[in-house]
Amino acid sequence: MASTETTHSSPQHKAAHWGGVWAMTLCVFALIASEFMPVSLLSPLSRDLAVSEGLAGQGIAISGALAVITSLSITRIAGNLDRKILLLTLTLLMALSGLMVAMASSYLAYMTGRALIGVVIGGFWSMSAAVAIRLVPTDKVPRALAIFNAGNALATVIAAPLGSYLGSVIGWRGAFFSLVPVALIALLWQGFTLPSMPVNKARQRSGTILQLLRSPLVTVGLTACGLLFMGQFTLFTYLRPFLETVTQVDVSALSLVLLTIGVAGFIGTLIIGVVLQRGFYLTLMIIPLIMAVVAVLLMVFGHQLWLVAPLLGIWGLVATAAPTGWWAWIARTFPDNAEAGGGLMVAIVQLSIALGSTLGGLAFDHAGWQTTFAISATLLVVAAFLVRLTARREGAA
Repeated sequence: MASTETTHSSPQHKAAHWGGVWAMTLCVFALIASEFMPVSLLSPLSRDLAVSEGLAGQGIAISGALAVITSLSITRIAGNLDRKILLLTLTLLMALSGLMVAMASSYLAYMTGRALIGVVIGGFWSMSAAVAIRLVPTDKVPRALAIFNAGNALATVIAAPLGSYLGSVIGWRGAFFSLVPVALIALLWQGFTLPSMPVNKARQRSGTILQLLRSPLVTVGLTACGLLFMGQFTLFTYLRPFLETVTQVDVSALSLVLLTIGVAGFIGTLIIGVVLQRGFYLTLMIIPLIMAVVAVLLMVFGHQLWLVAPLLGIWGLVATAAPTGWWAWIARTFPDNAEAGGGLMVAIVQLSIALGSTLGGLAFDHAGWQTTFAISATLLVVAAFLVRLTARREGAA
């Protein structure tokens, strides 16, 4: 095992900074809303900047690319900087990104603003597990991570419809600008509630990412994590065309199904912390198995909305909660080096999402939606199997 020793004295009895946890959750909400805001605003944005919708959509691609780069380098770049200062700096960059995009007079300015949000995404998520370890007692870390992910889930539910609504009322620039005060509120809240988090050189491990990957536990665990996200986005990326062409839903029914997924996901993030405490690896294994079963049932009953809707609700319940489980795994596996471990996981997740969506798209276009869903189910089953191997590796470590 990479490390299971605690880095704190009396970890179960140290002070809990729940105000800081909730302040970071607001930051997560603003961050995810910022990341996906362009999805619902591509048409007016592209017209105003005189570029194609495809080029405007690259604003999401560049944020993902910068997130990968930042996640792999943030610990080395930050060095001995107090982690509270680093978090506040990233939050300020998020506000600056929203302002730059809202005021962009050219495509280059727009992409620069989007690149900044990618830096924040990679930096913030890389540190989330490490910060949770320092904010709350060890046995409360899964709960803190679940609260973080609740902000993620809430933003995922409302970002697209909120962006579309604000775009129609105050324009796409106004929609992006509306995120700036939210980011500034999160900045002030974190400033008041986060404790100082200096780097403890005596306890900080200096291992590189390649050194971390030498551990069989880490290699197998992160492969399981990657396959989970790859399997998820192989299917989920093409859910809308499936619903429109196979289930043949109208616009109102489509919105209702997507809302069902989002609400179920939000519920999942609220309960996952408790479930993880009762059976950690069992939960991580059951999640992809449930998703695989849903994928297979959708292949069989995809034409029947009355079955598709609840099945996708189940998918949302477990899939949205899954990241909390894997962040808890990072905190559990790398208590002495959670920043490097978190950075590695962020990079793997981002790459897995890209690979999954690409693979799913190729299958969807050339072999049909059933093949896409079958590939998703297969990847998810393999992910569950690797979770089982990960549990055995930890037990043998």
